[in-house]
Amino acid sequence: MKITQIEIFDIHCPKRPAWSPVFVRIHTDEGLTGVGEAGLAYDLGHSAAAHMIKEFAKEMLLGIDPFATEHLWNRMLRESFWGLGGGPVVYSAMSAIDTALWDIKGKAIGLPVYQLLGGKTNKKLRTYASQLQFDWDCYERKTLFKPEDYAKATEKAVAEGYDAVKVDPMMFDHKGDTIYDCTLPFRRDHLNLIRARMQAIRDVLGENGDIIFECHSLPGLTSALQLGEIAEEFNCLYFEEPVNYLNSKLHEPLKQKLNVPIAAGERLYLRHGVREYLEKQTVDVLQPDIGLCGGLTEAKKICDYADMYDVKIQAHVCGGPVATAASLHLETAIPNFIIHEHHTYALKDFNRELCLQDPQPVNGFFEVSETPGLGIELNDEVVMKSPRMVIK
Repeated sequence: MKITQIEIFDIHCPKRPAWSPVFVRIHTDEGLTGVGEAGLAYDLGHSAAAHMIKEFAKEMLLGIDPFATEHLWNRMLRESFWGLGGGPVVYSAMSAIDTALWDIKGKAIGLPVYQLLGGKTNKKLRTYASQLQFDWDCYERKTLFKPEDYAKATEKAVAEGYDAVKVDPMMFDHKGDTIYDCTLPFRRDHLNLIRARMQAIRDVLGENGDIIFECHSLPGLTSALQLGEIAEEFNCLYFEEPVNYLNSKLHEPLKQKLNVPIAAGERLYLRHGVREYLEKQTVDVLQPDIGLCGGLTEAKKICDYADMYDVKIQAHVCGGPVATAASLHLETAIPNFIIHEHHTYALKDFNRELCLQDPQPVNGFFEVSETPGLGIELNDEVVMKSPRMVIK
């Protein structure tokens, strides 16, 4: 079997212009295709990732055996020059290509990808409703700033069977304006507003429900410690991305001073990127993004590496349906899975229409597809309307 053609889609969603999943579809001479996704669906970088996939496709993919994932992965890392320097553009392109090749392998053998990763370790995947500050419904993205609205969003998630939610309670001020610079200590009035939002969520969830406190890496060390005390106060499942990744030592005093599990990893790439955090034991939950960390080939190695340190895995999932499908296969197979992320954007029709299948949890739990490969296919009626590049 040989690769004969590569399609790259830089998706444009008119209903949500800031949402741009990047898909690759790889064709073979035996008629099998595989799909993958780069992990840069939001904010900046998606078009760079699409063109990086094009460069890899022209230089390394045509004519190769799609089963040779280790060989190709190593070539992309070492022969691209930039692969050995790092960065989300190169690694997201590698990730998308690698994931598509695993999809082809599963289809060729007639098995779902999780079987190729080691089999079914987790039959059902507990799932949380992610990013409640944008509300929780199928229609539009909203900006929530009143505590009572956080309660209503939680009520919607609970009604669908979730017993765990994630929220960034610091993102918006009392007027709904976004706070970007969170490196200075927070004023008392904003800390009290954060507490009121958290209390509104806790009142709906009850004491046995889980809250994940999201920070998006925006705080500095002092403000992160302020927020960490609130995360402790509300007995959060974990405290996510409390500081940035540009200085790994920032995690050390957090780990020493706080009594809440710390999660991080969506902007760490390859085993090399997570090494220091694991060896210094400054994270309790690792969150690799399959569309950024090196694809399924590398993600499985990262999970096994983390398991040596009893670090749990929650794959970061903020992308199109292909990203969801790939994450479900990985998390089904690994022994150190803790919980699955289901983003509020995964509920929106501008995202759900991108693929023929629509992976959604039932009563707060996901079950992986038993279809050979990843069990997900692009919806040509929709994706063909977006910019597309073809390499053959």
